Amino acid sequence: MDPIISFYPAERQQTILDMLKESGRVSVNDLCRQFGVSEVTIRADLKNLAEQNLLIRTHGGAVSVARPELSLIIRSQQQVLEKERIGLEAARMISDGECVFLDTSSTSLVIARLLKRRRELTILTNSLAIAQILLDAPGVTVVMPGGRLRRDTVSLIGGDGLEILKKYNIQRGFFGAHGISFSEGLTDVSSSEAEVKRGVICLCREIIAVLDATKWGRVGAASFAELREINEIISNHPVPPELAEQVHQLGVKLTVV
Repeated sequence: MDPIISFYPAERQQTILDMLKESGRVSVNDLCRQFGVSEVTIRADLKNLAEQNLLIRTHGGAVSVARPELSLIIRSQQQVLEKERIGLEAARMISDGECVFLDTSSTSLVIARLLKRRRELTILTNSLAIAQILLDAPGVTVVMPGGRLRRDTVSLIGGDGLEILKKYNIQRGFFGAHGISFSEGLTDVSSSEAEVKRGVICLCREIIAVLDATKWGRVGAASFAELREINEIISNHPVPPELAEQVHQLGVKLTVV
């Protein structure tokens, strides 16, 4: 067995970044064995690198920020408590008997879980993960558009499949986003997901953005809604004051939970 080489913290952290660049992900257990140090030390390294936005921590390890799109599982592990509060506020807006759209965002997953005991509720979604959550919800009818499978978001994409949604009166649509800004509006990292969202937005009576505070000021590759198209934004503290003021000036309701 090769002897374990001693590393200074900076050297160890640079090696971790090199490993992420090569494989895209690392685990705490593997790093402990590689460097011959404790889990406490490795977790401190990952925390330090995450605070510099050089990697994204996950349960048991980390993934590279160089990946253009985060998988649904990874996104669900970020800002968990904040998304729970946002999801709860969103679910309170939905009454039995309504028809609503939930997108493929991790916050929409939270909303779906909170709706499982509703009655005579119709959920339109292109998220296979949401459909699976609602399999054992007898009071909820799930309608899905057709399309191509997108594995990292566990969703169906393609604007051609949205025709079936035009048959429904959609009271509200709930949309997460990679980012929100005054000039670009709501944006996504995927143009294919943005295409679906743009197609659905014009079918909804009300547009509700569900965004944790990390999304303010960020811009993704593709825009899918202007700020003036949004009826309400549900977010958490801290919302940048200048962006909050711009939202208010456009007449968009801002609910901070």
